[in-house]
Amino acid sequence: MTAAEVSPFAPPEVEFTGVSPALVRVRVMLSAIWLGLPALVAAVVALATKAAWVWSFTALFAALLVWALWLVPRQVRAIGYAERDDDLLVRKGILFRSLVVVPYGRMQYVDLSAGPLARAFGIASVQLHTASAATDAAIPGLPAAEAARLRDQLASRGEARRSGL
Repeated sequence: MTAAEVSPFAPPEVEFTGVSPALVRVRVMLSAIWLGLPALVAAVVALATKAAWVWSFTALFAALLVWALWLVPRQVRAIGYAERDDDLLVRKGILFRSLVVVPYGRMQYVDLSAGPLARAFGIASVQLHTASAATDAAIPGLPAAEAARLRDQLASRGEARRSGL
């Protein structure tokens, strides 16, 4: 492997696990609510008032919705995690990429959360907390069973690594 082929966001011999495709559906639904409803309201107002300039708001929200529908599947495919012997790697991002490496011994606690829409689609998010406030190690869109397994696995590994401190 040449130096040009090595990426800091794809460590050699690390296999990342992706998140559930259900996360795409959840995020698309949320985009439709947050961008589609204002577009619909703007269209109704434009029709009711006969003001041509109000259509610009409809067009703006519709364009943002189309952009979100194109972007969301790509964003979800870019999310992944890898469990290694001593740490957890979490990657995300398309244009602005990030790779967070969290040593098991630095984890203080692990959160598992799911909103009503995520629960309806059978997914959950795992959030890792460390002593550093800057650590953003969250894995959204995991199947609920995998999220529970990962939470228990990370908690037990964290306890085992921290016991010598």
